[in-house]
Amino acid sequence: MTLVNNEERQYWLQSMLKIASPVLQHLKERTLKKEMPLEMKEGNNRESFSHLEALSRLLVGMAPWLETTCENSEEDNLRTHFCELAREAIDSGTDPDSPDYMNFSDDFQPIVDTAFLAHAFLRAPNELWKKLDERVKNNVIAAMKATRSRKPVFSNWLLFSAIIEAFLYKAGEKDWDPMRIDYAIRQFDQWYLGDGVYSDGPEFHYDYYNSFVIHPMLIDVVETVGDQYKEWVEKKEVIFERSKRYAVIQERLISPEGTFPPVGRSIAYRFGVFQTLAHHALRKDLPSELAPEQVRSALTSVIKRTLEAPGTFTDSGWLTIGFCGHQPGIGEGYISTGSVYLCAAGFLPLGLAESEPFWHNPPMEWTAKRAWSSNEFPIDKCL
Repeated sequence: MTLVNNEERQYWLQSMLKIASPVLQHLKERTLKKEMPLEMKEGNNRESFSHLEALSRLLVGMAPWLETTCENSEEDNLRTHFCELAREAIDSGTDPDSPDYMNFSDDFQPIVDTAFLAHAFLRAPNELWKKLDERVKNNVIAAMKATRSRKPVFSNWLLFSAIIEAFLYKAGEKDWDPMRIDYAIRQFDQWYLGDGVYSDGPEFHYDYYNSFVIHPMLIDVVETVGDQYKEWVEKKEVIFERSKRYAVIQERLISPEGTFPPVGRSIAYRFGVFQTLAHHALRKDLPSELAPEQVRSALTSVIKRTLEAPGTFTDSGWLTIGFCGHQPGIGEGYISTGSVYLCAAGFLPLGLAESEPFWHNPPMEWTAKRAWSSNEFPIDKCL
């Protein structure tokens, strides 16, 4: 079935829904814990965390598409169906009487994935939050607040606590905690190293956490609560400019063949590596040297190269652990089946209308493709 005229958008959409369907459908039926396979490193037990990971990481990428009415009626009918599925999934995962009730309070990992769920609500406040029944809203609020009993790790985890509080503010909770937000904003300003890159904690790690967490969450936290204190207002533009610079770096990492360096932790999140680049495409504030259609072409090449690798999916449609196909050996001890659904963060531009330049303009070679074809390309400049 052709849902949109743009072939690349059609490919993105079908890929996202292929990834989403098993998770959301089984949650609707309250059979996720029964049916989702649990792949993880031998000797580790991630069973109590993996289901919340799958739901929250999937929705953080799907949310902009779910939130935005589509110009194509067939696509919008599909969007409406998946909005209903997503709300049912949220109910299933947060209802204490559900067999798929998720862990929000035991151990530290739930801080992470409750934060991704909070981020999804911020990205789709109407479809994922306002349209929930009051009963479900109350369950969600209770789940969010349950994470306050433990402190986050002194790293990107500070932003998990911050974005949970930003969501509670947005939801109208009077006891939202500005100190958790202020601490994260101030600490990451201390951890800024230059040229669009933050250190993830006291020691620098060369990995993709600037994109998995740091830039997108900093932006959406200050977009949500940034006008509450003048110190936050003063930081907004700086936070935006640093993130845009990192988006430029990310685009240049995509090779002519649609590959990118397998560097650092958590590369089993696959093309979720490019959340920052995708985020600025969604926000329509890409740096001037990045044309929207150039970014679309680059990301399409990465998504195809990733998802079409043999072994990426099980026979029943679940994602496997891997970078390019099924490579369980690259999964760290904290990685399990649910973890890898953070790849969905690469789909953020589906929240743009089909008539927007990102989708409407003809394909355009990205920087590395031009550079390695002996064509002119812009020189890179530091921030």
